[in-house]
Amino acid sequence: MSDIKPEDEIISIEREMKEFWTKLKNIYGSEQISQSLSLRDLCKESIKVLSEKWSKKLKEEDLMIDKINEYSNEILHQSQRVSENQEHLTEIKSNLNQEKEKNKDLTDSIHELKEECEKKKGIISSKNKAAMERQERLCKCKELFEKRLGLEIRRIHNEQLQFIFRHIDHKDPDKPYLFTLSINEQGEYEVTSCIPPLDNIAEFQSKVRETNNFSAFIANIRKAFADLSHKQ
Repeated sequence: MSDIKPEDEIISIEREMKEFWTKLKNIYGSEQISQSLSLRDLCKESIKVLSEKWSKKLKEEDLMIDKINEYSNEILHQSQRVSENQEHLTEIKSNLNQEKEKNKDLTDSIHELKEECEKKKGIISSKNKAAMERQERLCKCKELFEKRLGLEIRRIHNEQLQFIFRHIDHKDPDKPYLFTLSINEQGEYEVTSCIPPLDNIAEFQSKVRETNNFSAFIANIRKAFADLSHKQ
């Protein structure tokens, strides 16, 4: 069996097929075989038409599937864009809310600053008013002091007033005894110099700040100068 060649097998198969067709013709006749062959060809043609039809339909379905996939991808892309836009919109809203909070804080700060400025203006106005009242009292007392106490009042640098007493030393009536007075930032009287110096000048300064009695303040200083003169 192993010595049989493939060509011999093919020849053997062809011979058997010829014998089979010969026997088939003898049994059924050539006419029936011809009808069978026609029927076979018809079936082949029908199968071919159906195959082409189904092939075309499958291609159309493939195209439709591709379109569906394309639409699905586009929808997915659009959904992603919508999601990104939504996130961006949320971020913008968050930033706007933060800016609103900042603006509110800034507005509150400005309002507080305005109130503080108004308070400071009121304080400054009150101090200026008190200072003007003191200056008016000084001016009213000036003439009286000059006549009765031999007092001379001079306006010097930095809006200070210099008070010069004479007729204190009986040996030297023209000898000057003086002190310089100013109004500090708190609107209070402040003695900046005293010639000759007095040990109790700070006490007189505190007293006039408490009582606002300027005439008594001047009288006390003149008396202190007079006492000092008698001791010398």
